[in-house]
Amino acid sequence: MIKMIALDLDNTLLNSKKQISPRNEQVLRQLHEAGLRVVLCTGRPINAIWNYIEQLGLTTATDYTITFNGGLVIQNPTKQVLAEQGMPKAALQPLYEFAKAQHVPLDVLDFHQVYPLQELGTSIYREKLNGKINFHPASFATLPEQTYAKGILANQAERLDQVQQALPAELTTQYHVVRSQPEILEFLPPQVDKATGLSALLQHFGWTFAELMAFGDAENDAGMLARAEVGVAMGNATPAIKQVAQFQTTTNDQDGVATFLTRYFSQQ
Repeated sequence: MIKMIALDLDNTLLNSKKQISPRNEQVLRQLHEAGLRVVLCTGRPINAIWNYIEQLGLTTATDYTITFNGGLVIQNPTKQVLAEQGMPKAALQPLYEFAKAQHVPLDVLDFHQVYPLQELGTSIYREKLNGKINFHPASFATLPEQTYAKGILANQAERLDQVQQALPAELTTQYHVVRSQPEILEFLPPQVDKATGLSALLQHFGWTFAELMAFGDAENDAGMLARAEVGVAMGNATPAIKQVAQFQTTTNDQDGVATFLTRYFSQQ
């Protein structure tokens, strides 16, 4: 029996205008009020998506969000951390050297702010993120010794294609590398993905992946789609994600989430 619905945001729950459609909102609110856990799963910090959390009414004590692509599980109303996984500054050194060799900007995130590394130039990450998080320009040398959530290479899609093809094998083992959007390439701790965060949250409620439904469209959704009892790929998902998921729905601009949820729960 499905008890939790995990939702990627960009190009999944959100339409091309970065909005939750009225139909998606209505169906998700109804299911939430009926007792299902509705969990947003994103690479962004919670403050950057708070408008969506409020729109869906996910503000009770049992509401949580998976942020930083699984690196942080946080209770919505209190911002209390349920689970956190990151990496030390030293673990970012190979990524920094790679970005410098490729002549591409690098943004480093802890669980509170973004550090654009000035010596590598200005990226498009602030523009793409378009959310409430502080940007604190720094150099790699001046980054504090603390835990970091991830590194970000944000660039035009064609340039990121080239960068991704140039990734040496050792980097793909040192990090969990995912293309969360065409213009964003993320470098997470090797053990972290959205399924990691969902595992911690499911355990918190005493549930398993057999009670999870998940929706996604891109590389950073593969883990949760593969492990969920009901994994749903959007109609606009990449071919690889459609192969991972057991089910497909319509696109993010055709209320694909609401369409699948309405059909599925009407048959239960």
